[in-house]
Amino acid sequence: MTEVRRARYRYVLALHILSLCAAQRSPTEIAAVLFCSRSTVYRVVKAYRAGQLAGLAEGREGDPEGLLRRLTVLAPVLQRSLGAILHSVPRLCGWCRTRWSCATIALELHARRGIVMSAETVRRGLHELGWVWKRAKLRAKDNDPQRVEKLARIRCAFEQVRAGVALFFADELDISLLSKVGSQWMPKGEQVEVMTPGTNEKRHLAGALNVTTGTIAHCVWYRKTTGLFLDLLKTLDRTYPARTFFHLWVVVDNAKIHHAKEVQKWLAAHPRFKGLYLPPYCPQANPLERAFGDVQDKCTRNQTRKRRWHLVQDVKRHLQVNGPWRYALSELYYTPEVTAAVQALHAAETAPEVISQLAA
Repeated sequence: MTEVRRARYRYVLALHILSLCAAQRSPTEIAAVLFCSRSTVYRVVKAYRAGQLAGLAEGREGDPEGLLRRLTVLAPVLQRSLGAILHSVPRLCGWCRTRWSCATIALELHARRGIVMSAETVRRGLHELGWVWKRAKLRAKDNDPQRVEKLARIRCAFEQVRAGVALFFADELDISLLSKVGSQWMPKGEQVEVMTPGTNEKRHLAGALNVTTGTIAHCVWYRKTTGLFLDLLKTLDRTYPARTFFHLWVVVDNAKIHHAKEVQKWLAAHPRFKGLYLPPYCPQANPLERAFGDVQDKCTRNQTRKRRWHLVQDVKRHLQVNGPWRYALSELYYTPEVTAAVQALHAAETAPEVISQLAA
């Protein structure tokens, strides 16, 4: 019976009800034949007499004006009360919890308005209001005073990319033998089990995304140290030789290994490399994060490898076969304040040239 109800469109059920009414069937008989409630029969007949079912004769499936839409679960007054509860904090309402549940909302509605309501009715009302149950996301506080300037410099470097110039976004990724658990297709009523390795083992990958070609240069180390980042810079130095590329921009975050003295010495010895730094706690400004997310989805999530080197080879093969990853820069680089800062940087760069020309 449940499958029959799911398979029916609202307008089909309404047409059946009206047809049986025209055949002089009683509401009780119609409800028994169509597996619906008598209230549904009365509601359809009332809407028909009010002229709200116009267009059913043409057999349209859609209802752009919302005339055939199911009556709301909650009255407007209760919807407003439900919205007020959702925008409040449970602890401020006397509940020892951090999130609202359907059962807790039902109890809060009973305490505020004296209305007895089941948790399932509350859930339907939440869906009616456009609310869904999903995971929250972590977000760090972005309070860097030089945030706009750093984003503007990276955008300027991106706009200066041409033949012989390349821009890279670099970062590190932990490759853990302990699988990251995620969703996948499985039979209903069963749950796929992913065995733990017993003792977790890690390797650390450093990668650099070329925003022009979408390719990722990478290297793997046993530990996440300064040597890992230096090995990545040396890999870029070999992959992009000086005879072809005379200027390489490398954008990194504010990890300690990116500010180490050995790294600064190496950059000073290789003047064609120029380091740029992202604002603190701003991963959305690094397109390589999206490529690393792709690595997690295709290589490490729900993986069943028993040996660490097998998993590392899977990641390396993914970076060689799947791609390129041509991601556009985030919208953060094109906000009005960043655009104004980019224009100021361009003006500052051209000002000395203008002065020298006037002096000549």
